[in-house]
Amino acid sequence: MSEHTAPFDALIQVVDGRGEIIIGGKSFFLETGLSIILPADIPHAVKAVEKFKMVLTMIKSS
Repeated sequence: MSEHTAPFDALIQVVDGRGEIIIGGKSFFLETGLSIILPADIPHAVKAVEKFKMVLTMIKSS
């Protein structure tokens, strides 16, 4: 996914493979079983380093 922002926090959980998650210009490399929070309104992007599966959950508080 190219760089963008979202109005809510989001959780990325890596199901298989390895990916690069860029948050506010800082890179994080995640492998199977790891997760990371994408803070609301902070630019972020996702790149597959190798074959890559993830679950993305948007977190909207009421």
